[in-house]
Amino acid sequence: MKLFKIGVPIFALTVALIVIAAPIGPLPGFFIGGTPSEAPNNWPDTSAEHEIRLKVVDVLPRVVIIWMVEYNQELYVVGAADSGWVRMIGESAPVKMRLNDSTYDLIAQRVTADIEAIATAYLDKYRADYPDIIANFPSVEEAEVSNSFRIFRLEKPAA
Repeated sequence: MKLFKIGVPIFALTVALIVIAAPIGPLPGFFIGGTPSEAPNNWPDTSAEHEIRLKVVDVLPRVVIIWMVEYNQELYVVGAADSGWVRMIGESAPVKMRLNDSTYDLIAQRVTADIEAIATAYLDKYRADYPDIIANFPSVEEAEVSNSFRIFRLEKPAA
């Protein structure tokens, strides 16, 4: 009986911590999961993949579930300039990306060229499945003028 009284609260606390630490919807978490994998030289077609998990390491790591787009055989993520994970990356930072069950060590590098083409590819990818969300996004031109978003290319680290 004593073991039951101690075991149940410990189990409940453990489950609660796991739920709190894992990213859920728009709430960031700490754990990314997946199987560590070598990033490929060329990414496979990701047009059917809607979400990835991205882990930015800082004093407190942050894992977010976000959309990504493949453009010219490279992967990109887009985020609001004032979001926590975007500020943590700055211009460039090491990240972990989970795509399906594989987790890759990558570098998130801020992009300042081809912004319109990448942003258009991003919007086009998600417009059919998420029309209400995409309809509320500012136009690419408005977002560029207001400097309200950042685009990052996810690259293999230099060997």
